[in-house]
Amino acid sequence: MESIDQETARAWLATALAEARAGLAEGGVPVGAALYGADGTLLGRGRNRRVQDGDPSVHAETAAFRAAGRQRSYRGTTMVTTLSPCWYCSGLVRQFGISRVLIGEAVTFHGGHDWLAEHGVEIVLLDDPECAAMMRDFVERHPRLWHEDIGDVRDIGDVGK
Repeated sequence: MESIDQETARAWLATALAEARAGLAEGGVPVGAALYGADGTLLGRGRNRRVQDGDPSVHAETAAFRAAGRQRSYRGTTMVTTLSPCWYCSGLVRQFGISRVLIGEAVTFHGGHDWLAEHGVEIVLLDDPECAAMMRDFVERHPRLWHEDIGDVRDIGDVGK
């Protein structure tokens, strides 16, 4: 698989960022994703809709994956996400053989991308300041919702419902 150039990486991340912003505007967790084909075609895009749909399985990556529809193979595809993928979404990447994951930021949440790299998935970490700022602000304003989203069930009180 060919390496991705910075211009393409930033353009693809812009698609995921637009989804994250839309999710935030809807009152949800601001994580967006997009799945691109080996030829650079946008196959599907989506955002975390756990809050909006009341469905804990609708993470951004799963929404983008579902929007892409059935593919004969996912070899050569790139999952673009504004935040390091959680274990659930990392499992999706491995299960279906998605070749590359392009990540906006991994400071707010360091998910399963090291594990993916250990299993042959190409990881491109952009350290995007807008992705990081959006998540930092969200976590500060909605700590309870954030901890629910990442499966951290510690008692943090009724702050930021």
